[in-house]
Amino acid sequence: MTAHYHRFLGVDLGWQSGPTGLCCLHLEGDVLRLVALDRLQSTTDILAWISHWSAGAANAVVAVDAPTLIPNETGMRLPDRLAHKYFGRYDAGCYPANRGRPFAEKLIAFGLALEALGFQHRPHSDPKPQGRFQLEVFPHPATVHLFGLSKILKYKKGTLAQRRPELEKLRQYQLAVLPTLEPALELKDSDLPEISFPGAAMKAVEDQLDALTCAYAAAHWWTWGTERNWVLGDVAEGYIVVPAPIPPSPQPATLKPSST
Repeated sequence: MTAHYHRFLGVDLGWQSGPTGLCCLHLEGDVLRLVALDRLQSTTDILAWISHWSAGAANAVVAVDAPTLIPNETGMRLPDRLAHKYFGRYDAGCYPANRGRPFAEKLIAFGLALEALGFQHRPHSDPKPQGRFQLEVFPHPATVHLFGLSKILKYKKGTLAQRRPELEKLRQYQLAVLPTLEPALELKDSDLPEISFPGAAMKAVEDQLDALTCAYAAAHWWTWGTERNWVLGDVAEGYIVVPAPIPPSPQPATLKPSST
């Protein structure tokens, strides 16, 4: 029997030694639901989790918060430069990636492992492509556009006392806004972990909420393609997919794919 549901997986990848946040959203008909929210350590376990939650889906998209395409030996990738250009004013510029960085080998290998599972890079896509895809995403610009923020929510830096209310804001935005967008995500307070001290427990919640943002970005990309998503860069030079502002506005001319 043919599957009629689609799965969107968010991966807040631990770049070096930290655990990875994971989220799976399930779309059947017009209803998008949260079906899994986890945090795992080993790459083997993460890939097994992805295989499990994507199995049987008519289409599946894995959105990874990490640079898995890093063609440049030094300096900054094209998408890193574009992220600074368009999102630096929101304090949402990204960490530059090149092959000289200590994390590069692990991240490139993760993208290749996803390719071996059948997840291809095709960021410049029409709506509702058929197949299995992987995307690079970045939660900070995604939240700026999805939630209409004037600055990022600063839950990653500062003291615990400074970070906690910012993380609580992220949780509340997800609960209040994601159900109102298209696709609409059915989400209630009990679906999401509570934010608690100490710092290690709060970091675990942060990883999972970031993974939810990634998974929603995957669902948004699949639903709308480049009609309502920006693609910073391309497969040759690396890219980051960002939901377009809500309500939608045209992407800048410099983000449009070249004809070559």
